[in-house]
Amino acid sequence: QVQLVESGGGLVQAGGSLRLSCAASGRTFSSYDRGWFRRAPGKEREFVAAIRWNGGSTWYADSVKGRFTISRDNAKNTVYLQMNSLKPEDTAVYYCAVRYLATMVDPMAYKYWGQGTQVTVSS
Repeated sequence: QVQLVESGGGLVQAGGSLRLSCAASGRTFSSYDRGWFRRAPGKEREFVAAIRWNGGSTWYADSVKGRFTISRDNAKNTVYLQMNSLKPEDTAVYYCAVRYLATMVDPMAYKYWGQGTQVTVSS
């Protein structure tokens, strides 16, 4: 049974940092691109970042570019999201997923979602 488990969320003050992890089990995803999405209260799920299967390329939403860094460790079947200079508008539940279709930023292109981890940034 495939499982993706996010961790590392929490409450942080504006300007602070958090590092999210997404560990996969039940299957190896070393040859799949992986991504992070988030859903804020009352809003649609939105793309945050994605990384190529070999870590060679990364993509970011404009809203997080320069503050967030996605990385992966295929030996651990894990993807990370380093979040710096956090803002209150970053408050959301963050989800990781595995990309199966062509579009990098469309959540419909992803499969095997985690349960999410809450990130709350206070002002």
